[in-house]
Amino acid sequence: MVALGLIVAFMAGEIVAAVAGHSVVLLADAGHMLTDAGALGMSVWAGRLARRPAAGSMTYGFKRAEILSAAANGMTLAVVAAAVAVGAVGRLVHPVRVDGATITVVAAIGLVVNVLATSALARADRQSLNIAGAFAHLVTDLWAFAGTLVAGVVILTTGFRRADPIASLVVVVLMARAAWYLLRASGRVLLEGAPEHVDLGLLREHILELDEVRAVHDLHAWVVTSDLPAVSAHVVLRDECFANGSAPQVLDRLQECLAGHFDVAHSTFQLEPASHSSHEEFQHH
Repeated sequence: MVALGLIVAFMAGEIVAAVAGHSVVLLADAGHMLTDAGALGMSVWAGRLARRPAAGSMTYGFKRAEILSAAANGMTLAVVAAAVAVGAVGRLVHPVRVDGATITVVAAIGLVVNVLATSALARADRQSLNIAGAFAHLVTDLWAFAGTLVAGVVILTTGFRRADPIASLVVVVLMARAAWYLLRASGRVLLEGAPEHVDLGLLREHILELDEVRAVHDLHAWVVTSDLPAVSAHVVLRDECFANGSAPQVLDRLQECLAGHFDVAHSTFQLEPASHSSHEEFQHH
């Protein structure tokens, strides 16, 4: 909440300064700050929602709220980046007079504000995609304000007006990069992609290394939310495992393997005797 308050207060002042100083780079920074404020606001909302317990039809609770928040934030970043790029190109073709002193002062203040906000957010849990996305925004802003400060100094010392839109395009690149990261990471979760740290081929090999295991099929790995990877599979065991009652011990070893080697604590295995294969008509690998 501290970081959010700092960002919103500074953003309001920056918009006023951008209009007064005729600076597109300050508007670009303000647009980025708006997405930062949105990211921080949504992270607070999503964090509270994700802590709600599972109930009724929501068997995982609302843990994916943070993923939806990250995806929305990524799309907003992409839209703002496109809008700023159009404005910056127009200023490159037809440069206008800008106030270098205003740009320099606001950029310097922006650097200080972002350092304070980043320090406040650095203490949060950055394993969360939501928090990591908000943190990446603030770090990106640090670089953006550094570029804006350079543009202001160049305008003050040389009168080179195009420094303003050039700095804006640098900000656009940083916003596009952050948008791509958020959309790629959140898309992977929403499309039920396997966790990046889980190699399915290696996971299959580990399961098959157990002497009691004959085969594995219908192996799935996905991410419920950024800190909750999950795996499910049908594991075919020797028939004698069910006759002598050793199947539960095999299950224990399978779950220990996943937790120890792949950091997957949420796993579901359907144990099947080899003689059951004729009933698995629609199995896939």
